[in-house]
Amino acid sequence: MASLIFHIAFLFVSIYALFKVIGFAIYEIKEMNNKWGGIIVISFSILVSIFANYVIWTN
Repeated sequence: MASLIFHIAFLFVSIYALFKVIGFAIYEIKEMNNKWGGIIVISFSILVSIFANYVIWTN
């Protein structure tokens, strides 16, 4: 039971962090006119979130 609670908490925290990073990437694209930087930050953060959750849920 504690493991399930940890998995769900980790999922919510990683989704929260993903939204915060995507917000920064949108700011990077719009305000600083850095499209490549924003795109790379978004794609890298999505990959990190997916792989981190995969590792946590498979153990």
